[in-house]
Amino acid sequence: ALHKELFERPACWKEEWLDPGFLKAYRSNCEQTWRSILVEHLKGEVFSLPIFTEKFCKLLLDEIFNFYDSGLPARRPNSMNAYGIILNDMGLEPMIDELQKMLQPLGELLFGAPGTAWDGHHCFIVRYRAGEDLGLDMHTDDSDVTCNICLGLDFTGAGLQFCGIMGAPNHRKHTYTFQHRKGWAVIHLGRKRHGADDISSGERLNLILWNHSSAYRQTDAAAEPEYNAEEGPPDAVCVSYTHDRDYGNFKEYPPGKEHFRGRGWCPRRSYEYEGFEMDCEQEQPECCSCGRPH
Repeated sequence: ALHKELFERPACWKEEWLDPGFLKAYRSNCEQTWRSILVEHLKGEVFSLPIFTEKFCKLLLDEIFNFYDSGLPARRPNSMNAYGIILNDMGLEPMIDELQKMLQPLGELLFGAPGTAWDGHHCFIVRYRAGEDLGLDMHTDDSDVTCNICLGLDFTGAGLQFCGIMGAPNHRKHTYTFQHRKGWAVIHLGRKRHGADDISSGERLNLILWNHSSAYRQTDAAAEPEYNAEEGPPDAVCVSYTHDRDYGNFKEYPPGKEHFRGRGWCPRRSYEYEGFEMDCEQEQPECCSCGRPH
């Protein structure tokens, strides 16, 4: 390890690592103070706020690049990010436990039940640069609430596109484009469809924290969320080659991704918009319980 203070036991977040406004809001735990540092981009759905200082971003990036250079084996965080790192694999789980505790009051304030009683997480780094992952296909997260914090470096492009909530009539309608800022987090429900534009130049690394609440996941609202028919054809920016049955009607499949044709599940059958046409002659059989193909 380059910076042993990141691996102290018990884990301890130093004041100089956290934005003063965030630190004040956490310590006061007052709704007015929390809201004074929040930017509400989509009412009740997408928020941003400063969390990390420049000093901490540099510190963590040093440690991440040291891990990359070590040649140690690294599991990838999910099927969509080929160059990410799971922070637990670096020994940083206690630090992330403490970060989640600091964010818990904000989760409750903004999102109610999905933001309550977090008792688990999946935390990882994503990296975008030329020759590796450039962007990220439209998707939803396996989280109740997602916190996405930009660490840098210098980059252009790589905007974060938001569409609707899974199962909402506007699920695949564009709702907002978020531009990342170093040290700032964007926070949203895991069920909010989103994707990353291709990076134009430079390199971007983000810390992604998927927060889980087992209490919320046992509720009917989580187990059987409402699902509505789409209100109309999707916006092209919101379609997913991984998940959508009609992707090819709006965009060309990226090179090497043509095998996804016919494997999509969205929109669910019987919930299609009027005039829907799939982009292939034959689809894979559907799983009757989840709506996804076998």
